[in-house]
Amino acid sequence: MLLADLPEGFSGLKQWSEPVIYDRLAAAYSNLVAGRELARDLSRLHARVWRALIGGDMGAFEELREALVGALESSSLTLDHLAEVDGEIMIELLDVVMARYKGSQRTARAYHLALMELAGRLPPVRLAA
Repeated sequence: MLLADLPEGFSGLKQWSEPVIYDRLAAAYSNLVAGRELARDLSRLHARVWRALIGGDMGAFEELREALVGALESSSLTLDHLAEVDGEIMIELLDVVMARYKGSQRTARAYHLALMELAGRLPPVRLAA
């Protein structure tokens, strides 16, 4: 039963998560970098990383993530910033699921399983102490 719920969770995330993710990215990068254009470019690239991750295209995910890491480095941002922003996105998605689907245990479970799977797909990064 639980494994059957996983595709439903991913299907739903593909339908509604992109604007939520982009809003969180735009807010995060506008606080991290000075230029509005740079913040927009980083947000767009990072959103493409998340689209590939949610879509299960791990080849594209790895390529886009490498491009993002390079863009962050040239912007004086670190892997710590990447981990922080990815963590904010996971929390935002979980908050949406908990608020919106609290009345439907089966749907909420499907989303929770998909979010746990996404967390497992994200490569670990070392945060500064």
